[in-house]
Amino acid sequence: MTKPIRALLALSITAAVIGLGGCKKEPTPTTTTGAPATAPAGETADQFVARVNDEYRKMYPEMTAAQWLSSTYINDDSQLLSAKANERYLAQLNSWIDQAKRFEGQQMSPETARAIQLLKLGTAMPPPKNPEHLAELTQIATKMEGTYGAGTYCKGEGDDKQCRQLGDLEDVLRSNRDYDAQLDAWQGWHTVAQPMRKDYVRFVELVNEGARDMGFADTGEMWRSGYDMTPAEIAAETDRLWSQVKPLYEQLHCFARTRLDAKYGTDRGHVAGNMLPAHLLGNMWQQDWGNRWDILAPYPDASIPEITGALESQYKASFDAQLTKNPGKRSPDDLAQIEQDAKLATAKLMTERAQDFYTSLGMAKLPESYWSKTQFIKPRDRDVVCHASAWDMNMAGDVRTKMCIKPNEEDFTTIYHELGHVYYYMAYNKLPPLFQQGAHDGFHEAIGDTIVLAMTPQYLQSIGLAGDQQVSNEALINAQMRMALAKVSFLPFGLMIDRWRWGVFDGSIKPADYNKAWWELKAKYQGVAPVSARGEEFFDAGAKYHVPGNTPYTRYFLSHVLQFQFYKALCDAAGHKGPLYECSFYGNKEAGAKFQAMLSKGASQPWQKTLKELTGGEQMDASAVLEYFAPLQTWLKQQNEGKTCGWQADASVAAPAPTDKPAAPAKS
Repeated sequence: MTKPIRALLALSITAAVIGLGGCKKEPTPTTTTGAPATAPAGETADQFVARVNDEYRKMYPEMTAAQWLSSTYINDDSQLLSAKANERYLAQLNSWIDQAKRFEGQQMSPETARAIQLLKLGTAMPPPKNPEHLAELTQIATKMEGTYGAGTYCKGEGDDKQCRQLGDLEDVLRSNRDYDAQLDAWQGWHTVAQPMRKDYVRFVELVNEGARDMGFADTGEMWRSGYDMTPAEIAAETDRLWSQVKPLYEQLHCFARTRLDAKYGTDRGHVAGNMLPAHLLGNMWQQDWGNRWDILAPYPDASIPEITGALESQYKASFDAQLTKNPGKRSPDDLAQIEQDAKLATAKLMTERAQDFYTSLGMAKLPESYWSKTQFIKPRDRDVVCHASAWDMNMAGDVRTKMCIKPNEEDFTTIYHELGHVYYYMAYNKLPPLFQQGAHDGFHEAIGDTIVLAMTPQYLQSIGLAGDQQVSNEALINAQMRMALAKVSFLPFGLMIDRWRWGVFDGSIKPADYNKAWWELKAKYQGVAPVSARGEEFFDAGAKYHVPGNTPYTRYFLSHVLQFQFYKALCDAAGHKGPLYECSFYGNKEAGAKFQAMLSKGASQPWQKTLKELTGGEQMDASAVLEYFAPLQTWLKQQNEGKTCGWQADASVAAPAPTDKPAAPAKS
């Protein structure tokens, strides 16, 4: 998953290794940014928006270049450049927002009014007006991302010391079935977040100060204001959508618990209250259970597309080809470089295959600069932020992705997801900069995943990543389960992260209770728990990138509803007949044209209108999720018959939904 750079107006403050505690504060915003202290006399609202768009477009490339550098070359120098570039931007944003207040209550075109509103909501990290606090905020944010990006878990001493980063620890959860090895990897990664806790407390204070300076009660209220709805309405909307899909999740949870009990024994397969152990679901955050396929497969003997095996075979062929090119005696360094070259070739091949889906719909090929500037794999010589992300560097076609691609199914589908962001960028690049965002942030996340839904077994067979697919009910249930382990398992996780942060921001979750509240919400929504106590010496929320990276997360929950709505609409446009889950619109230009039309609108109009143009309705709706998984839900109910499903989270875990107070009037 990604933090689309444009959707946050470039507040992806990226990684670095050490803090800047000894740096001096920056000058005041006007001297830092070069922005005018006062706006031009007699400037109209239309002229103001035009000027902001022009100034933003000009400053954008320098800002993203600094952020790209600090993500792909983690060191104190790149951290400094990124923090200062972001500080200049935030100071400039403050200046623009102050200038915009002149036009409050004035008559203006709907387009200009929308642009000014988007300007005010254009950051996930509201900047304090106090320049010392602004400098402190950017330094803390960069430091936290750096701590995450360089996070390493070590054990042992001297020659026996073993150090592993996130990718290595994820490999343990992905492939190792030993109970204790998984627990060690899970607990090990969560130690990385402990040093962030104090910084995060201060971070919350500073962004809340910025939110209040902008007229909001707190940062959570500001985040919930970005949906062409009131903050209270979007909170209620997410509750409504969750109520639609929760019964399906509960059936999946019940089935998973039964299978884990069978694998590890009832003393280890679940935690008190029928909750699932956090370290046994194949994913560091329990958001995707696909890596537990060997345990959760409904019919192990029925055929399934073995994507990872096919991709590993492609990598081996590439490695063998590199060996053939470099005959003779090879040093260990030579062999390491040959392995790196083979990884890069395989990663590019996987990305080319993803590009092919988009071009089959009539979309353009990625520019040549994409292929020369993208980070496809983890370099040998330095730390980088491996968390997958998509970047628009200059609003003019310099688009990139940043990943550490491995030849497995998870990374393969992630590439399709990230290219969804890239194609969104390219589609709306013609719009004024303030409209170069998703219709709302959930739209941005749903684009690539809509394509992933169309990666049916038949599609995978057509591109050589799956053999002949058997046609049977067992094969259908297997295919549905594979998709549900990625999509349905994610839904409560997508909801609970911002439920935690909304409480943190509004003060209902105190710093002394950060970890307690985190696990209460995971219990409430996911039915997941740790197998040992996680006291307040831990900061387990910080072990998920989007918390130290300050990426709002409700977008991902909404995207997991929207992608099924989009998918159904595109299948209808392609003339698909039959069950929804059988549809692939690969190669269909009619579906592609409809998709491209939606992407090209960006944020230039309310999302309800954009949604209606694609789907015919103005409301987000999870009924397409239920339609897609109908065969699996029926099967799960049969399998779970007679079992006690659901879980018993302590009654105290039910953290109250935020009470949205009216935004305070903007200060003049």
